Amino acid sequence: MADYDMVLKFWGPVEADYNANGGLVLTRLFTEHPETQKLFPKFEGIGQGDLAGNAAISAHGATVLKKLGELLRAKGNHAAILKPMANSHATKHKIPINNFKLITEVIVKVMAEKAGLDAGGQQALRNVMAVVIADIDATYKELGYTG
Repeated sequence: MADYDMVLKFWGPVEADYNANGGLVLTRLFTEHPETQKLFPKFEGIGQGDLAGNAAISAHGATVLKKLGELLRAKGNHAAILKPMANSHATKHKIPINNFKLITEVIVKVMAEKAGLDAGGQQALRNVMAVVIADIDATYKELGYTG
């Protein structure tokens, strides 16, 4: 519970501009891990130089961060939020579990820069995401998805 509260203390600046922060998260993910861009068919043809400021990327990044906000506020009681998302990411989008670990590190960096997330908060976010990713992985296994 303390980890969730610690991260939520820094959530205000993220929430204040979901589009800008979400665009930054996905742009950085695609720049640092170019292979991840292929997992998003609608972004596949966008060149590295055109990622930043792309409205569709910002909108999808905002969706990612809004979902993360929901998960944080649920403080571990997130099955109803997470199950449908894990299901679609396994069956429809085919997102390998490791990609959640990659985006976690990008979100940690962006929150450190944009929201002042300190070292303790960064570890708290990693702890929260470890639980979330383990729960996504459990759903993946139930569905027989091993990506």
